Amino acid sequence: MKSEKKIGLALSGGGVRGIAHLGVLKALNDHDIFPNRLSGSSAGAIAGALYCSGHDPSEILEIIIKTNYFKFLRPAISWTGILKMDVVEDLFLKYIPENKFESLKIPLSVAATDIKRGKVVYFSEGPLIRPLMASSCIPGMFDPIAIDNKFYVDGGVLNNLPVEPLDGSCDYIIGVNCNHLPVEHNINNIKKLIERTVIMSMNYNVYSRKEKCDFFIEPKGLARYGVFDIKKSEDIFKAGYEATLIFIEENQQILELANSNVKSIS
Repeated sequence: MKSEKKIGLALSGGGVRGIAHLGVLKALNDHDIFPNRLSGSSAGAIAGALYCSGHDPSEILEIIIKTNYFKFLRPAISWTGILKMDVVEDLFLKYIPENKFESLKIPLSVAATDIKRGKVVYFSEGPLIRPLMASSCIPGMFDPIAIDNKFYVDGGVLNNLPVEPLDGSCDYIIGVNCNHLPVEHNINNIKKLIERTVIMSMNYNVYSRKEKCDFFIEPKGLARYGVFDIKKSEDIFKAGYEATLIFIEENQQILELANSNVKSIS
C-alpha cells in the first residue's frame, strides 16, 4: 500500500536559469517522485505554475523555446521601469486558460514583493496570472505589477526560496536553487560585477532557508548563463536533469519518497 507522504518543492528565481527546474522535475518524475505542493519565486513561480497546471516538464521546455517570452515585452514610458509586462498576460492565458489558483492540479504558492510595504507576500488563491507577473517583475527592468491597488516586484528580492508556504503542511521539502556561482577569477567589467553581486544577494536569502529543506538540489555553475539567455534553454534543462540524477545517486534516501503519492498530473 502506498504511503501518503506530502512532498513540497520550493523553486528559486533566476531568469532563464529557472529552466533548470524543469530538468529537476523531469529527473524526479523519472524516479517516481511527484511533489504534491509547490512554491516559487520569479522563474520558479512560472515553472511551477505551468507544471501544476498539468504540463509535462519537457513540454514546458518546448513552450518556452517556441514562445520566447522576452520578445513580447514592450517599452514602458515610466520612471519605474523600461519595459511593461502587461502584454504577456495573454501569453500566460494561452497555456493556463483557467486563470485561478483553485483550477491547478497541484497546489501552488507564489512569492512577490510588496514594494511600498517592503514585505514578501504569498499568493495561493484567486487570480493566478497577475501574481505570476508580479513574482517575475525584475525591479528597474519592468514596471511594478498592480494587484488590488498594491504594487509588486520580483519575489526573489526578499525571498528567492519560498519554503515558508510549505513549512508545516509538507512531510518533506525539496529546495532547488538555479543560481549556483562558480569561482570567478576574471571579473573584468562592470556588467560582470553587477550580475555577480545581484546573484550573491539572491543566494544569501536562499541559503538562509536551506536548513528548512530536507533535500537541497543546486545544479553547479548555472550563474554563468545570463538572465535572458534563452538560446541556452536546452543546455540549462540538461544541467538541471543531470545534476538531479547525480543528487539522487549520492542521496539514496530521497528514493524513499518514490511512489509515495499518486501522480497528480497526466
